[in-house]
Amino acid sequence: MKFLTFVDLHQDKKGLKELVERAKKSDIDFVICAGDVSWFGQGWKYFLKVMNDIGKKVYLIPGNHEEKPGMMDELKGFNNCINLHTNAVEQGDYIFLGYGGGGFNQEDIHFRKIARKWYGNYNGRKIVLVTHGPPFATKLDLLPMGHVGNKDYRMFIDRIKPKLVICGHLHETAGQEDNIGKTKLINPGWEGMVIELK
Repeated sequence: MKFLTFVDLHQDKKGLKELVERAKKSDIDFVICAGDVSWFGQGWKYFLKVMNDIGKKVYLIPGNHEEKPGMMDELKGFNNCINLHTNAVEQGDYIFLGYGGGGFNQEDIHFRKIARKWYGNYNGRKIVLVTHGPPFATKLDLLPMGHVGNKDYRMFIDRIKPKLVICGHLHETAGQEDNIGKTKLINPGWEGMVIELK
């Protein structure tokens, strides 16, 4: 299973074109987007149309630029664009869990509630967690002032031990990777990464 993942495109049409060209290649099964593809909503529908036209499933969560009420409802008009936010999708042996928005909060009560449900339903399965903001205390959330990531994401990762975590939000750590135990973490950035899971 091979997929393309990216984040923080922020209405970059040249970058979008390059991602679409890669996504259309026959080795890519589907696409995962971790949010912030618009500029506070500008370019959102254009992005959805272009992604939908790839002809493959595109699983999306909102970034903090897509938190305006009703934005994620617009996916209903695009059959290949699937809302992964607070949802679970099965792909092969893996469960993809998505939680978007935020990015600046170090705690998230709403996520805790969903995480408890996910833990009850999927503990012991092969998990890929997709969040917009990074978990706390890794290379992916480290800025000059210190670690700024989400502590609730980190606690969930420590507990359920996903195979992979995809996140973004911090442009300074785009393209970086890290590990929490056996869990691999990536910030694929706006240039994207191709991931193969076996």
